[in-house]
Amino acid sequence: MEREKKVILLAGPTASGKSELAIKLAQHFNGEIINADSMQIYKEISILTSKPSKKDTAIIKHHLYGFNSVKKKFSTGHWIQMALKKIEEQWKNEKTPIVVGGTGLYFKALTDGLVKIPEISNNLRVEIRKLQNKIGQENFFNKLIKLDPLAKSFVLPSDAQRSMRAYEVKKFTNKSLFEFTKETKSNFNNSIFKKLFINIPRELLHKKIEKKVEKMFNDGVVDEVKKFYKMNVDADLSSNKIIGIKEIKYYLQGKITLIAAKELIIQKTRQYAKRQFTWGRGHMKSWEMIYSPDINDLFKESVNKIS
Repeated sequence: MEREKKVILLAGPTASGKSELAIKLAQHFNGEIINADSMQIYKEISILTSKPSKKDTAIIKHHLYGFNSVKKKFSTGHWIQMALKKIEEQWKNEKTPIVVGGTGLYFKALTDGLVKIPEISNNLRVEIRKLQNKIGQENFFNKLIKLDPLAKSFVLPSDAQRSMRAYEVKKFTNKSLFEFTKETKSNFNNSIFKKLFINIPRELLHKKIEKKVEKMFNDGVVDEVKKFYKMNVDADLSSNKIIGIKEIKYYLQGKITLIAAKELIIQKTRQYAKRQFTWGRGHMKSWEMIYSPDINDLFKESVNKIS
């Protein structure tokens, strides 16, 4: 009898405990872990992105971590091609793929398929971002709805990134992003996915973020960022958006104190976690919400949802 094919998807905000839970699930389900975090793909940045430790990778095989240079572009399209290949490989080896991370677009590409949109003009993108910054998200969202009424059904008013994406697509193609999305199909039957989202209480998450940031500095994150700036990475590349890069640079330049740098990183990480929650509420309604303060209880709850 053929072994049942399944893919475990584990999402949640930064610092919620995804990595630890993923290892326990991989041990239980004879699985291997596939990265779905757009910032953990980089070779040169490990501490700042909280990549799995050597101890973790010795316990369970991890894939798609630390393979791309900070000097190279990398898109959701690149990721989905690599992830699909890894999933098929693991099934062939009778392993359970466990896709773990906090990048909502990666999960959406996997479960719903990758939306194929013509390459948008860079000048138009810059123009739209300037407009959004100038008038603010509330006014920009209203402009978007006037331009593309269909956007109201799939873009949250608070989601600035997706609002700008929908606006640029409509402007460039004269076709709604919603229409492109409707024409998109996943490579898999949705029933194979076991979808879990760690819905950790905000107060506890904030404490965990503070501990995470403190650990980064104890582990030598300042030296890591020094090396990054010596590489003269193009300012337009996504690696510059890693939370902490800019803040530690300001500290190294003497513009802010070490304490101020830490506080800014904590603040921005909290804001990022909030955006991940917002994405989860808007795009992961079919996912099972899980949470327990005890990792063993969280693991048991996860196993019950998956089985």
